[in-house]
Amino acid sequence: HHPVVLHVQTEKGKGFQPAKEDPCTFHSPRPFKLEGESASFPESGSATFTAGFAGALMEQMERDERIVALTAAMPDGTGLAQVRRRFGDRVLDVGIAESAAADIAAGLAKAGWKPVVAIYSTFLQRSFDMIFQEAALQNLPIVFCLDRAGLVGGDGAVHHGFCDIALLRTLPNMILMAPMDESELRAALRFALLCERPAAIRYPRDTMPIGEQHSDTLCPEFQLGKARRLRSGRDAAILAYGSAAHHALEAAETLQTEHLEAAVYSARFAKPLDRELLSVLLANDIPILTVEDHALAGGFGSAVLEAAQELQPEGRRIHRLGIPDRFIAHKSRPEQLAEVGIDAEGIAQAVRKMLVKSETEEERRLTREEKPRSTRRKITS
Repeated sequence: HHPVVLHVQTEKGKGFQPAKEDPCTFHSPRPFKLEGESASFPESGSATFTAGFAGALMEQMERDERIVALTAAMPDGTGLAQVRRRFGDRVLDVGIAESAAADIAAGLAKAGWKPVVAIYSTFLQRSFDMIFQEAALQNLPIVFCLDRAGLVGGDGAVHHGFCDIALLRTLPNMILMAPMDESELRAALRFALLCERPAAIRYPRDTMPIGEQHSDTLCPEFQLGKARRLRSGRDAAILAYGSAAHHALEAAETLQTEHLEAAVYSARFAKPLDRELLSVLLANDIPILTVEDHALAGGFGSAVLEAAQELQPEGRRIHRLGIPDRFIAHKSRPEQLAEVGIDAEGIAQAVRKMLVKSETEEERRLTREEKPRSTRRKITS
């Protein structure tokens, strides 16, 4: 009949000594090799977006002493553990309190610091009110770096970052970005730290594609609301937001063998959109496919549709790919991407269907125009 507080200390690894000795590494480990009572992780030949973010952040912190980093009990998962080893006095872990991280970042921004808040996309939801009240409403220059954006593989539905675009693009003053690879990630962070507004950068729990054609020397700097053309094409245009651009490029190569030429763009921004590019595509009546590792509801594709409606009300030739309005079960990330159709094959198939539909609609239009006027059905309001 009165309040009771239970303070329970949990201890990871009971029955498995490696996890007991290193609970952070074994919180959500990648595959490892077990040898007796010891466990070892095979070397991975590919860098992750998380590691790329850590490297990019340290570069910027080296150049600007005003940059500080915050997280909410996610130093290992966000890469800030590595940053903390080098800049220990400029990295703050507030514990499992994402809203506190946003609040403290706002105070630091008010005091002239440049806070970078690294949080998993799905956990950012817990701080939404503070991002609204403290960051967006006051137009403070805080950079939110959203790891685990999109589908996350084995961690399952509770960890999928499928609604950060929908949440954040409702907020005035907010800038939303998604880089396609390490070069764009570095460029996006450089750009965000120069903004005098709140900005968010999203990237997946995945390895970063490597290719000379997208190296730093060829990666243009970010310009507010400007997309980057990766490939030309006359039959369709694929607007890919974030890492999906690499799947889009692969899909375009497949389509080329079928004599279909699809242009591919790294959209870079969900807010503000590249409305100039969209106007050109609409004016030339080019079918548009949007691709994103995010829910269709309220995502990048929705932003494109809304802009198209303003620019050209008919806007019928825009199609969208993204995470459908349902929970995605535990699988590997590639399997999940295939399930929702945002891998290379899914994108290519969507373009095929889109072009077939466009040709059918054009044939119907020509057929209607060829009929005598007297045979056309009258439509009355």
